[in-house]
Amino acid sequence: MSLLPAPRSTYQLLLDAAHTWPDAVATQWIPDPARFRDALTWTYAELAGRVTRIANALTALGLRRADAVTLCGVNTSMLYASTLAAQAVGIAAPVNPVLGAEDLTQLMRRTGSRLVVAAGPELDEARWTRLLAVCAAVDVRAVLVLRPDAAMGAPPPLPADTGMLVAYLDDVAAGHTADRLVGAQPPAPDDLAAFVHTGGTTGAPKVAAHTHANELACARGIALATGLAPGEAMLGGLPLFHVNALLVTGLAPMFGGQRVVWSGPAGYRDPDLYARFWQIVEYYRIAAMSAVPTVYATLSRVPVDADISSLRLPVVGASPLPPSVREDFAAHTGRRLLEGYGLTEAACATTFTPPGEERIGSVGRVLAGQRMKAVRIGADGSWTDRAPGEAGVLAIGGPAVFAGYVTDPALGRPRVSRDGVVRDGWLNTGDLGIVDPDGYVHLTGRAKDLIIRGGHNIDPRVIEDGLLSNPAVAAVAAVGQPDRHSGEVPIAYVVPADPDRFDEDELHAWAATTIGEPAARPKRIHQLAEIPVTAVGKQFKPALVADAAARAVADTLADAGISVRDVSASHQNGRLVVTVTGADPEQVREAVAGFALTVTTLP
Repeated sequence: MSLLPAPRSTYQLLLDAAHTWPDAVATQWIPDPARFRDALTWTYAELAGRVTRIANALTALGLRRADAVTLCGVNTSMLYASTLAAQAVGIAAPVNPVLGAEDLTQLMRRTGSRLVVAAGPELDEARWTRLLAVCAAVDVRAVLVLRPDAAMGAPPPLPADTGMLVAYLDDVAAGHTADRLVGAQPPAPDDLAAFVHTGGTTGAPKVAAHTHANELACARGIALATGLAPGEAMLGGLPLFHVNALLVTGLAPMFGGQRVVWSGPAGYRDPDLYARFWQIVEYYRIAAMSAVPTVYATLSRVPVDADISSLRLPVVGASPLPPSVREDFAAHTGRRLLEGYGLTEAACATTFTPPGEERIGSVGRVLAGQRMKAVRIGADGSWTDRAPGEAGVLAIGGPAVFAGYVTDPALGRPRVSRDGVVRDGWLNTGDLGIVDPDGYVHLTGRAKDLIIRGGHNIDPRVIEDGLLSNPAVAAVAAVGQPDRHSGEVPIAYVVPADPDRFDEDELHAWAATTIGEPAARPKRIHQLAEIPVTAVGKQFKPALVADAAARAVADTLADAGISVRDVSASHQNGRLVVTVTGADPEQVREAVAGFALTVTTLP
């Protein structure tokens, strides 16, 4: 398989692809799954021209190489082009459009953004109004507004009295040159390309900084692993604020001249997509897709009403793959899911499972150009390499390891730091696992998710795997519940396959036979309608940790005969705080003495 040689920047990669395949289709944008045949199509030459024109418009608005552009919106062609353009002349800082005003404000201040590209009122009126207020609060200079890909007629008028430029991107970019950068030099490999906020599975999201070299190393490794031929199609359904969308479906296809079909503004989050999903696969001859387990669980229940013979690379990642999802998808479609693994801090992907090389329990082998090992981290912070097949904390090395977290938002020139995360070029993933003698990586848990019961470390994956082996369990998450005697005890949250047939006693009996370590067997098993997840489908355990803490305090107060109106818990500035409402503060303090918790009271 022939790929483009590694360029110096993501912008140069686009130009090289446009030179090599000028008339080949680069992207196709479905504006509405109900009309999936009516896609907006751009060739590689057209995409390069639009990106260059937008980049020149950003430069004219004052953007410089070390400046960030916040990109906020659902998936549209111009949001994608703007992301590439921001990397060409500055730093792309995509954010999740569903975040609240406070989170958006914090992220924009941290990245120092003064220019914003955002979905306009035609795409989401309420979020547009909220974003404008945030932009005013952080002294944004200009907001460039996006329209839907299928927009017709004159756009709605924009406010003119905001104290900043608010204009449609199409209008602002229209007069700028499309064949070369004006007023800006092309990026260098070590220049920052993106500020990407993490999935937020452990609380407040961090902002990871990628260089052009980071993203190119990862994207080329992905392109080599997939082995797609020029012109073959990938499906894009993850949101563009997530690195998987940008790297797997945004940059990697450029190395091999592939075509990317974007499934609609809401992507996989659009319920209407699934009624036509297999028809889209047939119509566009989709060969590859990348999604989270919940997407494949849904697809396992969608009747296959089309020819899906083109689909040979259904890639899954971002969260543990339940055995039931793997088996159901294979039985339903005849396609085996191919597991991968990666982190925002290593650009995106680090491992991939080639077709025909699936190993249950493995997330595949390391991509070309990257390295992976397991280490033992001593109490003094020292690292000792583990032998193949021995468990430890997984570490990633190579050119995809990120530049660091954004640490200083002052003066619009954020600084980045890898202190405490990268050691001698190796990234501490925080994940537990092994690299077997054949080079396959197996995840066994999350170091920071460990439940510590009386000094005994319990891997929640042991609990989750044990309960998931019960056919009555559709999904499960195990967390630690505060305990005054043991520090923590394990509990589990379960989504039953049949909500009307949840039986905690039966599941405890099952756990006694499938979880060999008595200390790891959950003390309580609670029923949920669904496990909380982040916007990209990862389990959001902080929500469950907070619920577990609230339950522990509520049960303790009830045992002490203290009546309350409400007990709630939340993460505040990195701390877990339990709030008790409607009880005598002194009685509460006495009752919860001994818990390693911050407990506050309200009248």
